[in-house]
Amino acid sequence: MSATLISSVGLVLVRFEWAVLVYFALANAFYALLLLVASRELTLHLQRIWHENRSRLLGSRLAPSVSVIAPAYNEEATIDESVRALLTLHYANLEVVVVNDGSSDDTLDVLRKRFDLVPVHNLVWRRIDTKPVRALYRSRTHPNLLVADKVNGGKADALNVGLNLATGDLVCAIDADTLIEADALQRMVRPFLSDDSVVAAGGTIRVVNGSVVHGGRVTEVRVPRRLLAGVQTVEYLRAFFFGRLGWNGLGGNLVISGAFGLFRCDAVIDVGGYTDGTVGEDMELVLKLRRRAYERGTPCRIEFIPDCVAWTEVPESLRALGRQRDRWHRGLADVLVRHRAMLLNPRYGSAGLLALPYFVFVELLGPLVELLGLVGLATAIALGVLDTSFALLFFAVAYGLGLLMSAAAILLEELGFHRHRRLRDRFLLIAWALVEGIGYRPLTVVWRLRGLVRFLLGRTDWGRMERRGFQPPASASTLVPRT
Repeated sequence: MSATLISSVGLVLVRFEWAVLVYFALANAFYALLLLVASRELTLHLQRIWHENRSRLLGSRLAPSVSVIAPAYNEEATIDESVRALLTLHYANLEVVVVNDGSSDDTLDVLRKRFDLVPVHNLVWRRIDTKPVRALYRSRTHPNLLVADKVNGGKADALNVGLNLATGDLVCAIDADTLIEADALQRMVRPFLSDDSVVAAGGTIRVVNGSVVHGGRVTEVRVPRRLLAGVQTVEYLRAFFFGRLGWNGLGGNLVISGAFGLFRCDAVIDVGGYTDGTVGEDMELVLKLRRRAYERGTPCRIEFIPDCVAWTEVPESLRALGRQRDRWHRGLADVLVRHRAMLLNPRYGSAGLLALPYFVFVELLGPLVELLGLVGLATAIALGVLDTSFALLFFAVAYGLGLLMSAAAILLEELGFHRHRRLRDRFLLIAWALVEGIGYRPLTVVWRLRGLVRFLLGRTDWGRMERRGFQPPASASTLVPRT
C-alpha cells in the first residue's frame, strides 16, 4: 500500500474516530441529564410518600378493582411460589388470572394440585381475537383465582386472553416467574387515583437470584454471588433508578417492563391489546397507547413508581443471557420500525422529538457504533496513524463514565430505599459495578448486534430460558428450560 493511500485512509479513520468520540460524548451527556432528572424525581417522590397511609386505600370505595394477568409457559419450577405471592397481595378488590399458554411441562398440573382447581363454564368474551381457550378453572381454596388453559400462541396472545377474561378496572400484566411485593399494588395505583390522564404505570424490577424466598415473598435481600447474576443486579439498578426515573421527569417514558405493569383496562382494549408477532410486546403496547392519545389530542401519562417492587430471576448462563439480550434488541428494533412515523415528528410531542430519537440513535444503533469504532480504532493503530495512548485514554474514559453511572444508581437506591442491609452486600454491589464494564459490556454489545442481524433476517422466536426456581441459595435446584 502506497504512502499516499495510507495517509488518505488514515485521515478518514481519524475523522471517523473523532465522529465516534463526539457520538459517545453526546450520549454520555444525555446520560448525565437523565441522572440529574432522576435524582430530582426520586427526591420529589420520597417527599410525596413520606406521610402517606396506604392502609386507608384497602377499605376505600374509590380503590379500583385490579385483575392481575400472569401468562405462563413451562414455569413449573416457579409457578407455585409466584401464584401464592399474587394471592397474598395486600389489595382488597383483586382478581388473579393465570393463562397457561400450552405448556409442555407440568405447569398446569402443579396449579391443579396446589390450588384445587375445578373446571368452570368455558365462556370467554372475545374482545380481542386470540388462539382458542381449551378450558377454564376456578380455585376452590382461592375463589379469586382463575386459570385459563389455551393453545400455545406466545406471550402477547396469552396476555390478550387474560384481557378477555379480566373484570378489573385496571389490569396488571406480569411474568409468571415474577414475585410482587405484598404492598406493590397499593403503591402502583397511586397515580391512577390522582390523575385521570395516567393510563399505565410500571414498577422497579429487582434481581431475586441469591436472595432468600419463603412463601412467595423475598424474606432476605442478598446480592448474588455468581458473576452473571451480580452484574445484572447492577445493570437493573442503573436501568430503573436513573433510566426510567429520568424519563419520568422528561415526559418520555416508553417502556414498562413486561414483568410488572399496571394499565387502564379500557385503554388497552381500545388499542387492540397486545400486538402478536413481536417479541417487544411491552414497549409496543406503551407506544400504541401514547400514539393513540397524541392522535386524538387526549392527555396520556406513563408513570414509573420506584418504590413499587417486583422480583425476577435473571439468567445465570451465558447462553441463556445471550438469547435474552438478543430477543430484547430484536423487540426494540421491531417496535421502533412499527412506529417510525413518530420519529422526529412534532405531532407526537416529547415521545417523537426526544424519547424515540434516543432509543433509535443510542439504544438501537449504539452497539453498531461501538463495533465500527473499535474496528476503526484497531485499523488506525495498525496503520500507525493513531497513537496507542489515545485508544487507552478512550477506553479508560468509557469505563470510568460507565462506572460513574452505575455508582450513581447504587447511591440513589441506597439513599432512597436501602434494601441491602448487610455491609458485605453493599461492597459486593460495588465489586460487580467494577467488573461489569470490563468483560460484561462487550458481551452485551455482541448479543445486541446479533439481535439486530436476526431482526433483519426476520427472526421472531423467543429462545429457551433456564429457571432454577425460587429457593434459598443453599438449596439444591433443578434447571427448567423455557421457550
